[in-house]
Amino acid sequence: MPAPASDSRVDPNATLPPHLLKLAALGVQRRFRTHAVLINEGDRGDAIYIVLSGRLRAFVSDSRGREATLGHHGPGEYVGEMSLDGGLRSASVQAMEPTLCAVVTRETMLRHIAADGEFAMGLILKLIKRARLATASARSMALLDVYTRLRQLLEARAQLQPDGSRVIVERLTHQAIASEIGCSREMVSRLMKDLEGGGYVVVEGRQLSFTKALPTRW
Repeated sequence: MPAPASDSRVDPNATLPPHLLKLAALGVQRRFRTHAVLINEGDRGDAIYIVLSGRLRAFVSDSRGREATLGHHGPGEYVGEMSLDGGLRSASVQAMEPTLCAVVTRETMLRHIAADGEFAMGLILKLIKRARLATASARSMALLDVYTRLRQLLEARAQLQPDGSRVIVERLTHQAIASEIGCSREMVSRLMKDLEGGGYVVVEGRQLSFTKALPTRW
């Protein structure tokens, strides 16, 4: 359950792009603990969540408890906009760390869209972008093998360091990777063990470092 809104001295909205500042000001700030579920797939949607700080994960699941991660959303992004049609939520959303959001009701959002043409165009472009990402994800699942999907995920998350090395600083559990690339945790564990054994990556605590370029095929 969300905790009461905080009266922080530092205005988190200051990091938002201008088109979101106006909308966030119309909402109510709420804090969510790590692992708290903000949105449940299948529920009736009545609000959007603008991320002020922290990180959210959007995912779908089945009756057997299997999950597939659709994406992660940080400050300056928002989730729940699919509820604007009054339909059911198409995915669940969970806080990956302590997260502060501005929660805006559907009615307020619709009035804002009607009054602010620039925001309305930005929303359209965002929906198009997410549709393209969904198409690319479906294509990847259908046409690419598991290792190729794993390699693409690792390379996309890698950050170039001043010394020229590449590092993934965020903690990526094998279960989290499996949820993103659509396979079993056991398969991810086996592939990661092979990559470590082959001297391609080194895992130290929460950090993964690349020691050489990952092979294009495995």
